[in-house]
Amino acid sequence: MRAEAHWIDYNGHLNAAYYNVFFDRAVDEAFGLVGLGPGYVEERKASFFVVESHIRYRRELRENDPVRVTLQLLAFDEKRIHYFMELHHAAEGWLAASCENLSLHVDMRTRKVAAFPPDILANLAVMRAAHARLPHPEDAGRSITMPERGEDEYEPQIASGTRH
Repeated sequence: MRAEAHWIDYNGHLNAAYYNVFFDRAVDEAFGLVGLGPGYVEERKASFFVVESHIRYRRELRENDPVRVTLQLLAFDEKRIHYFMELHHAAEGWLAASCENLSLHVDMRTRKVAAFPPDILANLAVMRAAHARLPHPEDAGRSITMPERGEDEYEPQIASGTRH
């Protein structure tokens, strides 16, 4: 995927809303592997909704920057999935943003939370087992806080002619 020209804001970088577009596309692709793709809504009259999300913007993306998104399933139960994504510059490898989500499985007829079907739970278990081999993401579980003065943790990394 690439940062499209009409997604660039008046600051000359990718508007925050479009980081979500990249993450959303990755969710569709990754969870399509376990049977939760676009056809799931039609076939099973169910879906999953994001109920909590935490995005951490690490580095700005500019027009036409190529990107790739990784997704790691951290946990799941009969009604919930907890996953973590990272958005990287595809050519240079640096981390642009991370996103941690909690989603609920929803019966689309009633619009209420419902249990995943057994086959989807089995597929999620396979995905989770594979992802359990990965290190736990450092940014997972963060909360928003205001650091004491003098800390530079939130200092943005602005491109100044060269990329790091």
